[in-house]
Amino acid sequence: MVEEQATELTRWTVHGERVVDDTRRARLSIAEVELPDGVRFEQYVIRAPRSAMVAVLDDRERLLLMRRHRFVFDRWVWELPGGYVDDDEHPARCAVREVEEETGWRPQAVEPLLSFQPWVGTADAENLLFLAERAEYIGAPVDVNEAEQVAWIPLDEAYGLVSRGEVVGAGTVIAVLELVARRARGEL
Repeated sequence: MVEEQATELTRWTVHGERVVDDTRRARLSIAEVELPDGVRFEQYVIRAPRSAMVAVLDDRERLLLMRRHRFVFDRWVWELPGGYVDDDEHPARCAVREVEEETGWRPQAVEPLLSFQPWVGTADAENLLFLAERAEYIGAPVDVNEAEQVAWIPLDEAYGLVSRGEVVGAGTVIAVLELVARRARGEL
């Protein structure tokens, strides 16, 4: 068990933060911070809305994944469906909506899996992962710009995709590893 430790000894002090750019999907700021030893410097900070992703598993332990191109690093990768949570939207409802729009499948029995921050130290962008153990096909994806391919991938094969670098997004990597761990503990 992890012991509780004093938390104030290494806390950074924020003296101010100025916004450099502010859009619907991200705010870039520069924070003036001070370390406990008195060293002061500027640190870029990115703040983004919460996002929700869903690991949809069928009764054969296959994971619903999308193959898509990510222009930022110019690669084709496999990912879970997901997207930004609107201000007035419940995260689980967002998760369901994103799966339907991006894949044409409607997840059933959606439950929270875990949450994480993908880029601590630089960004505040909470990611919420959900698990759905069944899905119903409702038709072609509404958003044709999202995925080149939608496929049900066996969990072991999805783990292989992670190992080979074909799954690189933090949310999808975390979900695959968590599902493999749950299966090993007999929790799937």
